Amino acid sequence: MNRPSLLLIGLLCLLLVANASARRPELTIEITRGMDNPVPVAVVPFGWRELDPPPQDIADIARFNLARTGQFAMIAPVDMLSLPSREQDLHFRDFRIQGVFYVVIGSLERSGDGYRVNYALFDVYRERRVVQGSLEGGESELRDMAHEISDIVYEQLTGLRGAFATKLLYVVAQNIATANEEFRLEMADADGGRPMTLLRSREPILSADWSPDGKSVVYVSFETGKPAIFIHEIATGRREKITDFDGLNGAPALSPDGRQVALVLSMGGQPDIYLLDLETRRLRQITRHFAIDTEPSWTPDGRALVFTSNRGGQPQIYRITLDGGVIERLTFEGDYNARARMLPDGRQMVFVHRRRGTFHIAIMDLESGDIRVLTETSLDESPSVAPNGSMVIYATREQGRGILAVVSIDGRVRYRLPSSEGDVREPSWSPFLND
Repeated sequence: MNRPSLLLIGLLCLLLVANASARRPELTIEITRGMDNPVPVAVVPFGWRELDPPPQDIADIARFNLARTGQFAMIAPVDMLSLPSREQDLHFRDFRIQGVFYVVIGSLERSGDGYRVNYALFDVYRERRVVQGSLEGGESELRDMAHEISDIVYEQLTGLRGAFATKLLYVVAQNIATANEEFRLEMADADGGRPMTLLRSREPILSADWSPDGKSVVYVSFETGKPAIFIHEIATGRREKITDFDGLNGAPALSPDGRQVALVLSMGGQPDIYLLDLETRRLRQITRHFAIDTEPSWTPDGRALVFTSNRGGQPQIYRITLDGGVIERLTFEGDYNARARMLPDGRQMVFVHRRRGTFHIAIMDLESGDIRVLTETSLDESPSVAPNGSMVIYATREQGRGILAVVSIDGRVRYRLPSSEGDVREPSWSPFLND
């Protein structure tokens, strides 16, 4: 299957969602592949002294978070020999004979108008406490506390900061090509929970991207009858149109310091990349070429952009320094490489790569130039990297429907986030939200 010309690559996702329909989807997770030797971990049901069920099952959320990394073999509560919620009730032998390396225990209790969650992680074989703590908040924050505990446990076990308390953006299309056509920009927890609609429109919504503090998003909307770029404050819902030039206004990407937006404009004829200063609204043209330059993305240090261009005859990925404008071609393998996103370390990037006529997500080491394909699905698009650099979320198709899927950077762990209904596209993984 051949792709459309790069001439309208900034509008490619519009063509993809135009064949989809959905009501508001509930994302679920189906783990399809994990590591060969996952670490056995037990998350014991948290203690709760009241008769009614707790408002949130903290242990279950944490158990599921750790399971979907593929790095841990989670012990089911029904298989546990004991269910301690306090350190004095923990008997390490009960877990050691089951081959468990680490155990998490805790309790949930009322505290004033809210709740307190106590938690502790133990090394079973050394019989010692690794970390413990408590969190407090209202009922609506219990799920956030479960994610925070998951992050703490994950970092202790892997040395890598956890990303369970982050969010996802994605676009859902409903009743396409009917009188009730509708597009929605949705936000959900990183595990697909608590979906909420940020924007509902009768016209397409494309290319959503997060601000570095996670408080705002930018996106392309066609609500004015042509593409325009908006910035949207999540907490208040306040929206502001920041570009509405003639021609293409597309592919916005906020800088690491949140002060500028890289975007694609065609007001000069061909699509080129520009920078817009959000405070002064001054526009600076970055690329000037008769070819098509599109899909800008920032390097972690904010000193350069990577982008897609067909200036060499086929879509390939280039890097341009913002101080000096030096352009370097990064990809040479294959006849189609696009939509690059840098990893936080700045040494690798993920992108869409065509191999034997099929579009996959690949990763490239920028020093060696080595490319490794991460996905086994087809028509894979729109990669977005978790803020800890461990996983990549992307859009793909399954049985004619758009779904989201996640793959680890080493390709060993995979899971899908199919929606209960409809078509889901264009994911974007948030930055860390509690910095």
